[in-house]
Amino acid sequence: MKAAVLIEAGKPLQIEQVNISNPGPHEVLIRTAACGLCHSDLHFIEGAYPHPLPAIPGHEAAGIVEAVGSEVRTVKVGDAVVTCLSAFCGHCEYCVTGRMSLCLGGETRRKPGEAPRLTRPDGSIVNQMLNLSAYAEMMLVHEHACVAINPEMPLDKASVIGCAVTTGAGTIFNACKVTPGETIAVIGCGGVGLATINAAKIAGAGRIIAADPMPEKRALAMKLGATDVIDPMDADAAAQIQELTKGGVDHAIEAVGRPASGELAVKSLKRGGTATILGMMPLQHSVGLSAMDLLSGKKLQGAIMGGNRFPVDIPRLVDFYMRGMLDLDSIVSETIPLERINEGFDQMKRGDAARSVIVFDQ
Repeated sequence: MKAAVLIEAGKPLQIEQVNISNPGPHEVLIRTAACGLCHSDLHFIEGAYPHPLPAIPGHEAAGIVEAVGSEVRTVKVGDAVVTCLSAFCGHCEYCVTGRMSLCLGGETRRKPGEAPRLTRPDGSIVNQMLNLSAYAEMMLVHEHACVAINPEMPLDKASVIGCAVTTGAGTIFNACKVTPGETIAVIGCGGVGLATINAAKIAGAGRIIAADPMPEKRALAMKLGATDVIDPMDADAAAQIQELTKGGVDHAIEAVGRPASGELAVKSLKRGGTATILGMMPLQHSVGLSAMDLLSGKKLQGAIMGGNRFPVDIPRLVDFYMRGMLDLDSIVSETIPLERINEGFDQMKRGDAARSVIVFDQ
């Protein structure tokens, strides 16, 4: 199969032929239909987050089930599915207490000594990234890394539900549990931030303030439900949010992974408000609360993948799209072939697009 392989951090992905194994008992072979370009992948490509190489990135995907292992019970051949990097074992402490996104998912990977899922034609191993490796014509994943969806759902739109939308909407519905009328600030209006704004509107939030330095993204945020927009590069950005809300927001959500954005989130809070960090910050960076923030009852939390329960959340988000509530058409800015993947990441680095999606021939 054809795949985009990361051979050396900081270098462009290379299109190569890669061999994929047959499904094990609990594995699912998926023909990839579409995969979104996510900023998380860019962190690995640039080397900000380490990973064994060579590897195939890509984790925001949708496709059609081609084959299943002998013990698979959750999907069948021919199903349309969305994959998710939050692969879960189903019986650890996190899984049985409803925090599946925290599961380390060790049992969803092949054990040492077993044949690898991905190899080059010479037999050498190609590492699977985030249990998925979706920048490829086929994926081989554990059955707990995918979920069947409505077959009427367009798969290029469905792909972005696998990460950006699940993360953004999950933060609103699961991690923050936003109630009608609460005020929200979303810092960073890429795919995750825009999905967060759209979900806040669905949840009935009151004032929804979007912060992004790109005018085009601020305009898109307004289309998706923001009531106000600001430029986070303004020296008085936090003061603007405080003024718009007469004292700060209930929830400030950082969705881009920049240290200054985390600081802005904290400064935007009202007394008792909560800052949620979604973006992948530089590994050496920390975000904190001052003594006065703590005395004011302010809170800070992380929310990996929005605290999702993706086997339940993703079909619901598909339903929201089919009913016209979730505007994925605006979030997906373009579709491109696999051969243009490096161009897509260059565009991401410039901040030009909300979400580019790779589509594969079916």
